[in-house]
Amino acid sequence: MSRLRNMQKKDFMNSNFNVYGLYAYDTIWVIARSIDRFLKEHGNMSFSLGANLQLRNVKVFDGGGLLLDIISKTNFTGLTGQVKFDADNNLMNIDYEIINVVGETTFKVGYWSNDTGLSVQSPESLKRNKFVSTVRGQKLDIITWPGGEVEKPRGWVVATAEKPLRIGVPKTVSFTEFEDFCIDLFNEVLKMVPYEVPFRFEPFGDGLNNPSYDELVRMVADDIFDAAVGDIAIVTNRTKVVDFTQPFVATGLVVLAPIENSISSGWVFLKPFTLEMWCVTAASFVIIAVVIWMLEHRVNDDFRGPPRRQMQKMFLFSFSTLFKANREKVVSTLGKFVMVVWLFILLVITSSYTASLSSILTVQQLSTPITGINSLISSGLPIGFQVGSFAYSYMMDSLDIHRSRLVSLGSPEEYESALRRGPTNGGVAAIVDEIPYVELFLSKQSDFGIVGQTFTRSGWGFAFQKGSPLAADMSTAILNLAESGQLEKIHDKWFCKPGSCPEERMRKSEDNRLHLKSFLALYSFCGIFALTAFFIFLIRAVRQYIKYATKQMDPSASSLSMSSNIVFGQAAVRNFLKFFDEKEEAVKGFFAQHGNPTTQVSQ
Repeated sequence: MSRLRNMQKKDFMNSNFNVYGLYAYDTIWVIARSIDRFLKEHGNMSFSLGANLQLRNVKVFDGGGLLLDIISKTNFTGLTGQVKFDADNNLMNIDYEIINVVGETTFKVGYWSNDTGLSVQSPESLKRNKFVSTVRGQKLDIITWPGGEVEKPRGWVVATAEKPLRIGVPKTVSFTEFEDFCIDLFNEVLKMVPYEVPFRFEPFGDGLNNPSYDELVRMVADDIFDAAVGDIAIVTNRTKVVDFTQPFVATGLVVLAPIENSISSGWVFLKPFTLEMWCVTAASFVIIAVVIWMLEHRVNDDFRGPPRRQMQKMFLFSFSTLFKANREKVVSTLGKFVMVVWLFILLVITSSYTASLSSILTVQQLSTPITGINSLISSGLPIGFQVGSFAYSYMMDSLDIHRSRLVSLGSPEEYESALRRGPTNGGVAAIVDEIPYVELFLSKQSDFGIVGQTFTRSGWGFAFQKGSPLAADMSTAILNLAESGQLEKIHDKWFCKPGSCPEERMRKSEDNRLHLKSFLALYSFCGIFALTAFFIFLIRAVRQYIKYATKQMDPSASSLSMSSNIVFGQAAVRNFLKFFDEKEEAVKGFFAQHGNPTTQVSQ
């Protein structure tokens, strides 16, 4: 070995001397040792012409068999380690050096042998250290791949920055929320793919009408797009021309139709008002009854009499104003003003109640006898479908529904309008569409629902060209996203969970109900006006009572003691209530007898 090193130093040999040169060196020594031993044991070497050889003048070594036997028994330690052959004449304990070829240069990155396996240390050093390595426990040095990359290449390139992936996105006019959801999901899934994929989104469609999804899939198959991202249903005819990823949304076709309102028809008259509205309205009737009675009690014989009769008159008068059937007349000025305001409010309330009840009763009449897809087929009535959906071809090809019965609808507003008009007024009896669209529609509508069972099962997926390796990697990423819970979070970001949007459904279902906040200003105005009239009446009554009580007092009493007895104490309260129960004419007569006229309290 030292001689080799000296020859390298003297530039007699290539300085890049590697393990294969060492093997060549040991091979020469094997041959030299074997020939030397052959000569010692068998004397001279002789050659003769080989009878079986076709080449002329080619001589064969006569002691070849003996020489081969000597070679097979070789056993010495060379530069590459132990040189010894097994029964099959294979080199025992052979070690390999793993090299990395970069251009015209080679780099050693590790070793491999039968005993030590893959290692970054030479097998000899491992043996000396009595350390046995395994392939699993050892790693090679950094390998430089073609192009100067240190990352392991995939063997193919999906896209480059100069030629990014062309991704078609359907530009829809209905249920646009799904377009944003699919794009958001695609971006998240692509982050989980273990390599970079340059891409650009290209809209498909004019934005005025829903495009054909079958046409979009054909454009992917025809290499106009490299992929398609959107709410694309995975159906049989599409899988024949493109590869789909794992479905990221489960879907299927269902029947959407008007349904019976959940409220009992026996109590439907209560639905126009909310509970708060009913409570405030009832309280308003009571307040008006009390205020009118107090304003009219002293001047109107209709509001006088025994307490029980007065109580009946008071509430019957108030509630009869709702039907304008009250026989009692209001004579006081303040009472007339209060009644004008109250009758105006009643006019607004009753008109609104009538309109709301009519709307609710109209909605209840929308229900149809459709109970599922079978009854819909046999009914012969018009059926709606979403423009661009595969439901159109499915109903014609698989369900044998005639084209004349199918009505295309382009937006949720058209869905609602067609269902409300019904088949007799230019609308449809029901709509056949995919579950995600129907659920999104129902999250904002309560007058319609799904009837029957789902009659097809499919899903939405991203479409790629046939044989694209990206489809399999995207499917794996979708599964990882679903298992980590991120897929559900992305869905909840754009939509509610099924059945978890009661506030939206309740808000829509109560559109026809009258809420207190809509009439709060009217009720407040009426209450303030009634209380103002009451306080004006009360102030005048107190002043008149003081004068009345003063006249009845003993003239010999001091003015201070008289004032105290009139205003304070339980006796004063009882006296005031007795005075309040007196008729106005009697009080006026009293003042006339004592020569002090007074103003009428209730005016």
